[in-house]
Amino acid sequence: MDRRRFLLAAAAAPFALREVSAALAASGPLAFVTADTEAHVAVVDIATGRIVKRIATRPDPFSVERVGDAAVVAHTNVGAVTILDGSTLAVRHVIGGFEQPRYTAAALDGRHAFVTDSGRTDLAAVDVLHGEVVGRLKLWRWPRHLSLSPDGRTLWVGLGTASQEIAVVDVSNPRAPKLRGRLRPPFLAHDVGVAPSGRVWITSGDVGSIMVHGGAVLPADGAPQHVTFLDGRAFVTSGASGTLRVYDERTAKQLHEAAIPAGSFNVQYAAGVVLTPSLNEGTLTVVDTSGRVLRRVRVASSCHDACLV
Repeated sequence: MDRRRFLLAAAAAPFALREVSAALAASGPLAFVTADTEAHVAVVDIATGRIVKRIATRPDPFSVERVGDAAVVAHTNVGAVTILDGSTLAVRHVIGGFEQPRYTAAALDGRHAFVTDSGRTDLAAVDVLHGEVVGRLKLWRWPRHLSLSPDGRTLWVGLGTASQEIAVVDVSNPRAPKLRGRLRPPFLAHDVGVAPSGRVWITSGDVGSIMVHGGAVLPADGAPQHVTFLDGRAFVTSGASGTLRVYDERTAKQLHEAAIPAGSFNVQYAAGVVLTPSLNEGTLTVVDTSGRVLRRVRVASSCHDACLV
């Protein structure tokens, strides 16, 4: 950058920061939503559906997960991870050295994140403050979805779109993950989610079934399904069927079913509601704890993931 451009950028920075501060002050809870095919992450006001900002990123922002005051974006096709700053709504770091980063789980300390990399067949421990990889654990097959136990000591890692096994990883030291064991569910697993109760829910990559570890296998809609938890309930999406099922998490009894846009695979709780973006429709659907659809927001041509800012 030449001196003139540097001075112009420096002069504009305070105005840009004031713009972001004004936008945040005028908004309710915000969500980051990936626009996979358009190389940006949208910032959406959950309460109104208003697009507050679009943050330019590397191509193929695949997944996004909140980690402390930041969010981790995995760019699967370009082998990079972006750290977004939740205060400035801007890019904080871009980290290379990945092959096919997939999904992220946040450590309880708000500083470290665990990122699956199906290309390297490993799990990376990332320091989001300094923007660097601080540890790796070699796994097998194609690590994808993952979920942390409520005590922050155990990570459950799915090993593909339809995998025979789930890796159980000790992350009591978030900079040095260690393999603890393996779990083989009664079907080929896709997503894994640990509820606040500590119960582990596993969805299928090839059949219409889900299970609670140590409990019954439950009927579900078309595979693959995904799961999140809020207020004692489990929310299970089927992007193939365009449905969201709501269960009592303790009893696994189904309470409600709602229609959502086709391609609404990933699902995440945020600010007292549940978010599910659609790959097919480019929408973000906001659902309350009973399973009632509150709003659908058109965000981009395709949206893969969302999380709370």
